[in-house]
Amino acid sequence: MAGRCNPPVPARAPPPRPLERSVSAVPEAPAAPGPEAVGIQAEPFDVAAEIARLSAETAGRAGAVVTFTGLCRDEGGRLAGLELEHYPGMAEAEIGRVVADARARWPLAGVRVIHRHGLVAPGDGIVLVLTASAHRTAAFEAASFLMDYLKTRAPFWKREHRADGTTGTWVEATASDDAAAQRWLPGDAP
Repeated sequence: MAGRCNPPVPARAPPPRPLERSVSAVPEAPAAPGPEAVGIQAEPFDVAAEIARLSAETAGRAGAVVTFTGLCRDEGGRLAGLELEHYPGMAEAEIGRVVADARARWPLAGVRVIHRHGLVAPGDGIVLVLTASAHRTAAFEAASFLMDYLKTRAPFWKREHRADGTTGTWVEATASDDAAAQRWLPGDAP
């Protein structure tokens, strides 16, 4: 598919990576006030703690904080887990660019994006997107934009590990993911 890297197709699973957590300010973001954080980590995130942190950081400027948590689906009991791979450094940079794009479009008081990597169990969080703005419309639209672009632009790859012990193929973004991102192109904005 144009504009997207295809996942590597190794003969066997890549070696496990050490646990890592990288949270950094987004250098591409405009000078508008407001905290941003981009994190990629193996360990689960604490949704309530992240909401509290962003709410405290944007106190007095935000009238809305929108939260999106993407979960690993169970797929009817046939999934044991979802393996998430990424390119360290490149993934953070691309998420940073998407955050900067969101900041350029909406008056955001703050943004936080955390994406997991490694093996994620059904029901566990994969991605957390928080947007804070003075008004709810900007916060909702920015969160939707961020997720639409994360699904199609961020260099992450997913592979199913099935309950029967087999490993599936690498999962690609769907046509509906591409269509959702397409709606944000100039002339197609909601």
